[in-house]
Amino acid sequence: MPVPDPNPTPALIPPAGPVLVCGGAGYIGSHAVRLLQRHGVDVIVLDNFSTGHRESVTAPLEECDLADRDALARVFAKHAPRAVIHFAAKCYVGESVEKPAKYYRENVINTFHLLEAMRASECREIVFSSTAATYGEPVSSPITEEHPQNPINPYGKTKLHMEHMMQDYVVAYGFRTAALRYFNAAGASPDGDLGEDHEPETHLIPIVLQVALGKRDKIMVFGNDYDTRDGTCVRDYVHVDDLADAHLRALHTLQNGTNELACNLGTGDGVTVKELIDEARAITGHAIPAEVGARRPGDPARLVASSERATQLLGWTPARSDLRTILGDAWKFHTSNPSGYGTA
Repeated sequence: MPVPDPNPTPALIPPAGPVLVCGGAGYIGSHAVRLLQRHGVDVIVLDNFSTGHRESVTAPLEECDLADRDALARVFAKHAPRAVIHFAAKCYVGESVEKPAKYYRENVINTFHLLEAMRASECREIVFSSTAATYGEPVSSPITEEHPQNPINPYGKTKLHMEHMMQDYVVAYGFRTAALRYFNAAGASPDGDLGEDHEPETHLIPIVLQVALGKRDKIMVFGNDYDTRDGTCVRDYVHVDDLADAHLRALHTLQNGTNELACNLGTGDGVTVKELIDEARAITGHAIPAEVGARRPGDPARLVASSERATQLLGWTPARSDLRTILGDAWKFHTSNPSGYGTA
C-alpha cells in the first residue's frame, strides 16, 4: 500500500492539459511524477533514458531526446501540455570539467530547444530543476538567494545559463518560470520502489550504503581537518519526496499568476560526513569501514541553504528530511534493489 503523503501539498488545480515532465524517468523526476499523479494531474513523461530507468516510469511515456527538435515538436502537438517540469540535464561536476562541450550541448542548447517547442505550442509555464552549484564557493552561510551566483564549474555555469535564458523568456514571451536550486538531494520513496540509481554513482549516501551491502570495501572521507564540529565537511541533505513536493507547490504558484521565482531547497541544518556515516551504521547494522584521505580541491567546508523564501512563497517545509528518515528510506530501496532497478 502507498505510504500517505506526510506533507500534503495545498489543493493543486489540475492544469487544463497534461504536465510534461522532462527527465521523468530520473531520480527526482520519477518521484515528482508519482506525486503529480496522486494529485490527479495528467502526466506525460519525456525521457531519452541516457540516465533514467524504465522501471521508474509510472505515466504515459514519450521516448525522445531534447536534441531532436522535430520529435519534440511532435510530442507537443500530440499532447498539448499545459506546463512543463524540467529535470532533463547532465549533473556530474567532475564530468563537466572534463567534457564542458557535452554540458553546454545537453543542458543549455537542449533547454533552448525545449523553450522554443513550448513557445511554438503556447505552453508558457515551466518549473526548472536548478542547483546550489550556481552559487559557487560560499561567501556566507546559510546561503540565501541573494548570495552571488559565481559558479566554479561548467555544470553550475550551464545551470545558471539556463536560469538566465528562462528569465529572458519571461520578459520577452510571457513565460512563467520557477527555478528551484537544490542542495543535496537524498533518500527514496517510503514505498521502497523508487530511489537513487546512478552509473557511475558519485553521491555520498548511496556510496555509503553500497559499503553496507558489500558492494564496496570502504568509504573514503576526503579531509577531517575542516573548521567544522568534527572536522569533516557539512552538507544540507533534503529528501527527494520533499523536492517533489516543492515542484508541485511551484507549479501551483505559477498557476496562481506568479511570473517568476527562484528558491533554494534545503533544510538549513547541515550534517557532517562523519555524522552521516555513524547514522548509516546504526540504521544498517553494518560496520561501514571508513578511511580518511586528503581534501578534494574545491570542496567547501560547509554548504547549507536558507530556505526561508521557499517557505514564504511556496508554503514549503521539508517533512522527511531528517537524516534518520532519509537514510532509512534509502536503505529500504537499496536493500530491495542491491545493484539498481530490477535486481531484487
